[in-house]
Amino acid sequence: MKKVIATKEAEELIKNLQRQHGELLFVHSEGCCEGTSPICMTANDFHIGSQDKKMGLVMDVPYYMHGSNLSYWEHMQIIIDVTDGIGNSFSLESTEDKSFVIRSRIVG
Repeated sequence: MKKVIATKEAEELIKNLQRQHGELLFVHSEGCCEGTSPICMTANDFHIGSQDKKMGLVMDVPYYMHGSNLSYWEHMQIIIDVTDGIGNSFSLESTEDKSFVIRSRIVG
């Protein structure tokens, strides 16, 4: 079972962003301003630190999470979904008036 997957709607948006921006990556935000959300950026716009761990790939886009969050998410599958409206101003999909959101389910 894949650790990170996306809904069909999110996959379509990811494809569109790949066409527009090239190579992408997701960073799992746990920040105070944006809350828990997947932030989508061009691959060159984020420095992967020594504590950032790759959780998986979604359509060849790596998904990173800070190591301090791994224990919380270890029994969860992360599902990237999309909603209308801007919820995360740091993420590329905000230019499309969309927001990536995290859904999850417990895995055994």
